[in-house]
Amino acid sequence: MLRRTLIFAVLSMPFSRAAFAQEQPPSSAEAKRIEALVNKAAAIVDAKGKAALSEFRERGSEWWSGDVYVFAYAPDGTVLLNPAFPAREGRAYHGEKDKKGKSFHDELLKTAQTNGSGWVDYWLPKPGQTEPSHKWSYVKAVKAEGVALVGAGFFPE
Repeated sequence: MLRRTLIFAVLSMPFSRAAFAQEQPPSSAEAKRIEALVNKAAAIVDAKGKAALSEFRERGSEWWSGDVYVFAYAPDGTVLLNPAFPAREGRAYHGEKDKKGKSFHDELLKTAQTNGSGWVDYWLPKPGQTEPSHKWSYVKAVKAEGVALVGAGFFPE
C-alpha cells in the first residue's frame, strides 16, 4: 500500500506543478514590475482615496505606458478606472466572459476580496486591437472608501 501511494505521489507531481503554474505568470521582470506598480498605486489610493484615481489617467506616465495601465474597481464590481478603454467605466461587468469562458471581472474581484492580492489570467484585446490576447493582471485590495481594488496587467507574448 505504501509503495502504491508513493508511485501515485510521484506520478501526480507534474500535474501539481502544472496546476500551480497557472496561478501566476511565469516569473519575469515584467511580472515583478506589474506587482510593484500595483502595490505603489494601492498605497496612493489608500492614502488619498478615490480622488487618487485621476493621477493614473495620464498616457506615457508610469501608470499607463504602452499596453500597461492601472485600473480600479468599486466594491460592487463597477469599473472606476480603465484609461485604455474609458467607455467601460461606470458599469459593472459581472458574468462577462472572455473567449475561453472565464468571468474575468468576477475573478479579479474575488481574488482581491479573498486573497488580498493575486494574479488572474484571461483573454482581452490589447488597446487598439479587436482580437483577444492572453493577459495576466495583478490586483490588490485597497481600503479607500468606494474602491475595492487596483490592478494592472500585461500581455506575455
